[in-house]
Amino acid sequence: MEKRTINPWKWQNERSYVQAVEVIKAEGTLYVSGQTATDSYGISSKEDMKSQLIQTIANLEKVIHEAGYECENIVRLNVYTISTDELFGCFDVFQNWITKHNIKQASTLIEVKSLFDTLKIELEATVVK
Repeated sequence: MEKRTINPWKWQNERSYVQAVEVIKAEGTLYVSGQTATDSYGISSKEDMKSQLIQTIANLEKVIHEAGYECENIVRLNVYTISTDELFGCFDVFQNWITKHNIKQASTLIEVKSLFDTLKIELEATVVK
């Protein structure tokens, strides 16, 4: 599999995403449902945004690894949150995770009216192999 990022500008680099990702000769594509801060019993977290973001990332990693894929091959990552203000208050957690795995993904951030139950953030990914 080959990946190529397309960035006609530099400003997006500080925001931890790329404008586009081209994938050539992929062996497989994994479409991951939105992952949230739920425990192994499906109980939603009532914690703050930072705690929920950490748990959401852990859940996303678990699904990706269980499927035999790697986080570094995330090519699309959509972020849904009930509060961009709260998310930006702990955005370093997200950026550090992106940097740790050298993820270069196309991304969309959407503030929504609500998520299921007490959830504050949801991450939806596409991963290639």
